[in-house]
Amino acid sequence: MAATSNTSSSLPSGSGPSPVAWIAGVGASAGLGAALARRFAAEGFIVALTGRTQAQLDAVAGEIVSAGGRAHAFAGDVASEAEIHGIAQKARALGPLTVAIFNAASAVRAPTLELSVEHFTQAWRTSALGGFIFGHEALRGLLANPFEAGGQHARGTLLFTGATAALRGKPPFAAFAAAKAALRSLSQSLAREFGPQGVHVAHVVIDGGIDGLLQLEAIAESYWQLHVQHRSAWTQELDLRPFKEPF
Repeated sequence: MAATSNTSSSLPSGSGPSPVAWIAGVGASAGLGAALARRFAAEGFIVALTGRTQAQLDAVAGEIVSAGGRAHAFAGDVASEAEIHGIAQKARALGPLTVAIFNAASAVRAPTLELSVEHFTQAWRTSALGGFIFGHEALRGLLANPFEAGGQHARGTLLFTGATAALRGKPPFAAFAAAKAALRSLSQSLAREFGPQGVHVAHVVIDGGIDGLLQLEAIAESYWQLHVQHRSAWTQELDLRPFKEPF
């Protein structure tokens, strides 16, 4: 299993344990995963960061701690059941897992006749298999939270980052589109199964270039709004595009 490290700050404790937001697919500080971590940390969440590169995770965690938040860095492969199981246990040990966000992807790009089985499988393993493994482990934590069918509060939120390719495939993105379409279908299945059990499952279609037109902070704010939605009017799929983007 990949090495792990923790970075955290000490904040005054409230009336109960702080909620945990586990975010998979965290890379550089300028990426969406890091922006999501900063947004939830700003709301008092302990954030558990997962990605392939320990140094990048440590850097993002350090920035969050410097800003007064709490963050833990756990490196691992989202397509490895053993690694994600181990990280999930560490994330749940931090406090009640309340938000889980799957933001990982493998942007394989090649003309179809130049696309190898290895590259196609790589895209599928990261988005489809990785999404299933992450969702499987996250749901165990989310379902452990208290829930009353007639009450006002949900158990938690499970969000998946999608892409335009999930809705329509085109060259040279055959592998990426197939993988993202599978992830979208997975999110729909989980929403129908676990929504009645108090878990808000949503799929976010990023329809445009991030930080070219779509701003990271604006995207992260939309994820936060999904989490705080009243459960009488949950969104299952949200598509985000800049005002200049044709559709």
